[in-house]
Amino acid sequence: MSDTTGLESLVVDTRQHEWTNRHLTFRQPLLGVYDVWNPMGGRPLERYNATTRALQKLIADAVRDRVHLRALGGGWSLSRAAATDGRLVNTKPLNLFFRLAPRLVDDRYAGDPAGLRFVQCGNSIVELNARFRRQGRSLRTSGASNGQTIVGALSTGTHGSAIDVGAIHDTVAGLHLLVGPRRHVWLERASHPTTSPAFASQLGAELVRDDALFDAALVSFGSFGIIHGVMLETDELFLLEMHRVRMPLDGALRRALDTLDFSGLALPGGAERPYHFQVVVNPYALNAGAHVITLYRRPFRADYRRPRSDPEGLGPGDDAAAFIGLVTDAAPPAIPLLVNQVLARAYRDIHGVEGTLGEIFTNSTIRGKLASTAMGLPVSRATEALDLVLAINREAGPFPVLTAFRYVKGTRATLGWTRFEPTCVFELDGPLSDRTLSFYQRVWAALRQRGIPHTFHWGKQLGLDAAAVRRMYGGAADRWLAARARLLDAESRRVFSNRFLEELGLAAP
Repeated sequence: MSDTTGLESLVVDTRQHEWTNRHLTFRQPLLGVYDVWNPMGGRPLERYNATTRALQKLIADAVRDRVHLRALGGGWSLSRAAATDGRLVNTKPLNLFFRLAPRLVDDRYAGDPAGLRFVQCGNSIVELNARFRRQGRSLRTSGASNGQTIVGALSTGTHGSAIDVGAIHDTVAGLHLLVGPRRHVWLERASHPTTSPAFASQLGAELVRDDALFDAALVSFGSFGIIHGVMLETDELFLLEMHRVRMPLDGALRRALDTLDFSGLALPGGAERPYHFQVVVNPYALNAGAHVITLYRRPFRADYRRPRSDPEGLGPGDDAAAFIGLVTDAAPPAIPLLVNQVLARAYRDIHGVEGTLGEIFTNSTIRGKLASTAMGLPVSRATEALDLVLAINREAGPFPVLTAFRYVKGTRATLGWTRFEPTCVFELDGPLSDRTLSFYQRVWAALRQRGIPHTFHWGKQLGLDAAAVRRMYGGAADRWLAARARLLDAESRRVFSNRFLEELGLAAP
């Protein structure tokens, strides 16, 4: 049962009536922003449960006042998924962290009980990497940008590049969902029971084991209530051996992009399948080849040499989004030169650098104003999409945009955008400008016209409306809406809606 102590969380009305995301892609007028802090005293679980009560009080106030409510993580999304015209709840101060006692793990759990970690919603990826390292554990995957909170990252489908692992949300085994003023649930898959009933009882939550509900709630961009805590499945601490070299964009590399068959490439790991495979194409230096990034998973050892940031402050795993925003919105004739100059500084070759996941992927800094769109494609259509982009750049350009390919295992999440098995993540990064956004519009239209199946990263710039969601997800959208109706009553569905949902046809009562 939940604790009955007198502990109270601190809720601060910041008197803020406009909110801007970290990448400065939009400004949102709203009714208020509320910071929530765990109580200072008491045992960790008592503090966590006190915060559950405080968050449910905010939900109750929103229901009473008939206003929208949204939980805010790191504010890292470029899209309006996290925006609201109502009240925004800043969860970043909520960073409690728990190991599980053996008695709280279900006897049928198929994984390694020692790897389970229960973390509060405001833990950032940077914080988790540091905490896990001290415990000899590691996240299984992460994105290159680590400024997100764990819940913000999983809720928009942050994908990483581990080709046989999946996205961040695919490493989640349980969700603590506050679905209304008086109801909160501990949600797991029935096919993957993880905790004993005693765990939900300690949270004061209703235990729900249901595959359809869990799969729908995983990628739900804040619309299934407030995710207060998540159960992560972690691995033993490991090292990644990283290489970044230029290779000709020839038949062998194009075949690898379309098949993940690496047999024709002279990769640093030889015949070993990489843990991570990424290719970055600069349209203004095609003769010099593409940047090919491979990482290989290695057992942890204490005597490795830790990687360092380069003189520009970039970590070894930083992607194009970390630096392309430094390209100014220059006159078109200057674009090729500027892109080449920035890329030459930021993307030097790397040979055999070793580090943990958190040491390779370190970026939590924004450099310049960034525009970024990412689409999930069937692997077999990767170079077809590349050729479309290169043609648009030749015929209507130049545009200050780099093209990148990542690969990730397909997801079970109902609206998970990495839904192809496996998924090619097709990224276009550039400085935030009308010119860049016009390029995205051209690419999105070309993909539709060519009939290339694709989805959009929910947290980046996207070319979506309700019809496109139906076209891309089909019956999955109906299953997602049905799951939302099962978990949330009508009042809560209204409270946790926003304009983003309404425009995409995902706010049905």
